[in-house]
Amino acid sequence: MNPIDSLSENQFTLVYNVLSFGTAVMFGAFVYFLTQIKAVKEQYRSAIAVSAVVVGIAGYHYFRIWSDFGEMKMNEGYRYADWLITVPLLVIELLIVLGVSTELRKKLMTSLLPATVLMIGLGYPGEVSNNTGTKWLFWFLAMGPFVFILWTLYGQLKAAALRETPAVATAIKNATIVLLGTWMVYPIAYLFPVFDANSGTLETLRQVGYTFADITAKALYGLMIIGIAKARSASDN
Repeated sequence: MNPIDSLSENQFTLVYNVLSFGTAVMFGAFVYFLTQIKAVKEQYRSAIAVSAVVVGIAGYHYFRIWSDFGEMKMNEGYRYADWLITVPLLVIELLIVLGVSTELRKKLMTSLLPATVLMIGLGYPGEVSNNTGTKWLFWFLAMGPFVFILWTLYGQLKAAALRETPAVATAIKNATIVLLGTWMVYPIAYLFPVFDANSGTLETLRQVGYTFADITAKALYGLMIIGIAKARSASDN
């Protein structure tokens, strides 16, 4: 069954408008992030450049999702293609501004980046399946790397907050809250079709939830990365 078929006219309009909003936010953030690259010290500019790449890629995929949705088609592959590229980049941009040693950064990337790819790869078969058992199976499998990533990043964020100046520590704390809070939306929304695959309300909540989680995890999080980079630049003077 096409999930769009379960939506009422008002629900369809809401999701369509939210997807349009997501597209606009991502492209707007892309332009803004480009203007901020030279606002921080050189060693932090790559983090902002990565933030711009993330929202640029997300903007493209949201445009494709929005366009297809208007033609009564829902291709979840666009979301997963986006996440497969952008989630590892989100980890990279965070590690750049945390101020960890080059050796530790390489070690973290060696473990975290494969975990992000594994998490997204394991989630996709369950997302597109119509079988409840299959959805639960791949949800549990994907939760392994998901928990590992969050736990590792939380530990690094806490450690960074303790060694930084108050301004940098506050910026990192705020980023931690956004990171943990936003990422918890995904596994919850993922399970909505398990509870009722024919519910237009749950499908609406799933699409809206995914979209606003993406906006927060990419655009708002990118703004926070810029804030950390600026705070670190100021503290280095």
